[in-house]
Amino acid sequence: MDLALRHGETDWQRPGFRGATHGRPPLTPVSGARPGVLPDASALVVAVARRDRDAFATLFQHFAPRVKSYMLKLGATNAAAEELAQETLLAVWRKAETFDPSRAGAAAWIFTIARNLRIDATRRDRIFRVLDGEPKEEASDDPGPDAILGASQNAARIRDAMRALPREQVEVIRLSFFEDKP
Repeated sequence: MDLALRHGETDWQRPGFRGATHGRPPLTPVSGARPGVLPDASALVVAVARRDRDAFATLFQHFAPRVKSYMLKLGATNAAAEELAQETLLAVWRKAETFDPSRAGAAAWIFTIARNLRIDATRRDRIFRVLDGEPKEEASDDPGPDAILGASQNAARIRDAMRALPREQVEVIRLSFFEDKP
């Protein structure tokens, strides 16, 4: 077997890759299983919760390419999609004990993790772009509705206050603030 990877290829995309077996015999296909179809992903996640590495290798081999494809469809670059796929399956390893087969199927649970990681990555990237000095969206010079309402309320309060003042004081305020005379 050629050990060199082609450009952009990962181990789990290579023909014949069976995942890490850690000294155990490689997994054998379930009788009657169709290629590319996982017999019982929920049972595999439950086994991963017990730290079964073979079960994790099977899940990884099945879901990593699918999660990567999902990320690519969401607009991630090839490198980002691969990174997110690996982060997703690492999270599956770490969080497998929280999986509840009665609440959702394994695929839904795994793709929810992937979606949440993608959202987190997008937020992180947006924050770094702003911090790195990339231009932000231009702010409009036009006052917003709240500023217009606030100014209107302030003007009404000032008119009411000026009506309560003696005529001489109103004239001083008018000259000082409105006609810019000291």
